Amino acid sequence: MLRGINVSGQKKIKMADLKVLYEALGFAHVITYIQSGNVVFTVEKNTSLTALIETAIQKQYGFDVPVLLRTTQDFDDIIKNCPFTHLNLDGVGIEQNGTKVLVTFLSNAPLDEDVQNVRKYLSPSETMLVKGNAIYLHCPDGYGKTKASNALLEKKLKVQATTRNWKTVQKLFALASE
Repeated sequence: MLRGINVSGQKKIKMADLKVLYEALGFAHVITYIQSGNVVFTVEKNTSLTALIETAIQKQYGFDVPVLLRTTQDFDDIIKNCPFTHLNLDGVGIEQNGTKVLVTFLSNAPLDEDVQNVRKYLSPSETMLVKGNAIYLHCPDGYGKTKASNALLEKKLKVQATTRNWKTVQKLFALASE
């Protein structure tokens, strides 16, 4: 997952071009999903992939983009560990809540005191749970209204982060599982 591309006309990368770039790096079965930098691929080597991708994007496009990688197993674990099962995210509730439940993928697990610092920015209706290097966030009023934005999380938790809604998390897992 790429952080911060194609947002407000900044750091523009066409997904078709990104697919070609990943294929040139030797990745197989490359699939992109929506314009926010979601790429599913398979690779035989597993060393320094983050640095390889970040360097290739910098070289090709002339700007830095943080890359956060997760395996199919990581996505499976994230889905299985979702604390918001009462929202019926596997069934009819996905249409109502699939964009109100989000997962923020972190480069590292945050410190407990930093997590407590972030909690003061949540509205009374919002819920945030941290499990390892992932944050589950429920924003019943919509992600656009929360103060717990990706930028705030990165700043307060002192980690790189990228956020995806529950529909996207499920779709990426489905694509990776094919």
